[in-house]
Amino acid sequence: MLHGQHLIAGHPSATASPTLRAADPTTGGPLDPAFAEATSEEIDYALTQAEAAFVADRRQPAETRAALLDAMADEIEALGERLVARASSETGLPPARFRGERGRTCGQLRMFANVVRDGSWVDARIDTALPDREPIPRPDLRRMHVALGPVVVFGASNFPLAFSVAGGDTASALAAGCPVVVKAHPAHPGTSELVAGAVTKAVEAVGLHPGTFSLVHTRSIERSTELVTHPLTKAVGFTGSLRAGRALFDAAAARPEPIPVYAEMGSINPVVLLPNALATNGEAIADGLVGSVTLGAGQFCTNPGLVIGIQSEALTQFAERVAQTIQKASAFTMLHSGIQSGYEAGVAQWNSVDGVTMLATGGEGDTATPARAAVATVDAQTFLASPALHEEVFGPATLLVQAADADELATVVATIDGHLTGTLWGADDELAAHEALAATLARRVGRLLVRGFPTGVEVSPAMNHGGPYPATTNVRSTSVGTAAIERFARPICYQNVPAALLPPELQDANPRGLWRMVDGEQTREPLT
Repeated sequence: MLHGQHLIAGHPSATASPTLRAADPTTGGPLDPAFAEATSEEIDYALTQAEAAFVADRRQPAETRAALLDAMADEIEALGERLVARASSETGLPPARFRGERGRTCGQLRMFANVVRDGSWVDARIDTALPDREPIPRPDLRRMHVALGPVVVFGASNFPLAFSVAGGDTASALAAGCPVVVKAHPAHPGTSELVAGAVTKAVEAVGLHPGTFSLVHTRSIERSTELVTHPLTKAVGFTGSLRAGRALFDAAAARPEPIPVYAEMGSINPVVLLPNALATNGEAIADGLVGSVTLGAGQFCTNPGLVIGIQSEALTQFAERVAQTIQKASAFTMLHSGIQSGYEAGVAQWNSVDGVTMLATGGEGDTATPARAAVATVDAQTFLASPALHEEVFGPATLLVQAADADELATVVATIDGHLTGTLWGADDELAAHEALAATLARRVGRLLVRGFPTGVEVSPAMNHGGPYPATTNVRSTSVGTAAIERFARPICYQNVPAALLPPELQDANPRGLWRMVDGEQTREPLT
């Protein structure tokens, strides 16, 4: 049974009356139980306990952190169909989607467990002392990455497992050695409570301080801001809207001690179509595009919301094919009423711009939060002159921009904002001839694709899920893949520090057997 309380340092807590309740987006009906809103005192206690955990467990061996991540995956899997059923009822997404997302989440946790065991992420570097160097002796210098401290993670609405309570932000922060306080997304509090219970069990099982993990519920802007501005918070992970992400970023920057906010925000993921690719493969590209636009009711951060091509008969046929396919689609169920109303407002904003033509919309649907798929088109000059058309419409819609020629297409690509992904479709000869266009697109995105579609983010060491602002607040980071751990770490250099005070990663004997850079060369050998 769900209890509707926070989980703070291993214990349920609810000092305020329960007022927050999830709704089934397919029916609009409320779901039990009601959840309590966090108070300022509960937020302070969660972060105080997180700091206590950081101090108490800072010398815990890496294997303990790895064991925690493995145990989290085991406990989440042990929830079985209870988790799948609750997540489906709170989001309207099919159970099969959550079985797959659960697999991704648990695989991600185990991936970070392996990262912790491998240890190479600390980037250990040693420059041994040169006392006889002239004219100035060199001291003994040893550098590595260490955990920042308590991290606040905001759960995402569109991935209730993979980007929420035990998602990538939490996994990478815990892997770095940072305690985590999660703010559950108010659209799926029951799912969040179930996963938080699994994480709490894992923390207890491996013997870490209970403040290593806490979960709080709130819809309040004030309480959310308190999580960011609390003096013990050292970093923030966020996935959501540009408005909310920027507000958290600004609050963090205004602190007496500014802290990093790794916010993944709006992205329309442009797809650029070159003429020969359309002429030879237009129908298949059109069908693939519609599948990508409507996947998950368009509620992925990588759905392609902008398509750019050069006016031609092939582009006209492509647009007609997309429109015909969109028309056949029944309305989708969106995650909650807030997203649904935002989607309708975004499509209405397109229609309000002179020069935009709505090519097709999908059919009606029997659901409480319907979203009709949509495709519209506009000429390049109108697009360039209309800032509103550059904004994300989060849902199953895409805008086709028709350029007059290759130069105008290049101008459009050069003026778009930062995005998570950019895709280029071209025949082999076209791609070679458009290297400059590809380079321009690459400057505006965090992942460049050729002849594909951006939905689907592989969880792997080489993945980059980030991009220039406004896609994220930090273009140098990723929220997916093993490099995500770097967000929650900082470098420290030990100068002439005795062995008793050095972490294992920097000790002469190299007890963990890490690859280290010693006097400019990579080696796993101990220092003699």
